[in-house]
Amino acid sequence: MSIPSNAPHSFRNKSGKTARLLCMCAPAGQEELFMEVGIPVESRTAPAPKLNKDEQEAFIKKAVALAPKYRTELLKP
Repeated sequence: MSIPSNAPHSFRNKSGKTARLLCMCAPAGQEELFMEVGIPVESRTAPAPKLNKDEQEAFIKKAVALAPKYRTELLKP
């Protein structure tokens, strides 16, 4: 799938099973946002961290605060 620049988009896993997403951004730079806001895991096959409600809210707050630095706009679902 190719998404044009500035096009609103989202990703959902509707399968109910563990899924992985390979996201390639061009030009480079967007990966810096993912590195700064993301939560590191032990390996590429490690499960995603389980966040409680407070942790999820803090994660979203951090992402919203960092988004403008990376010329990113986060849209509410």
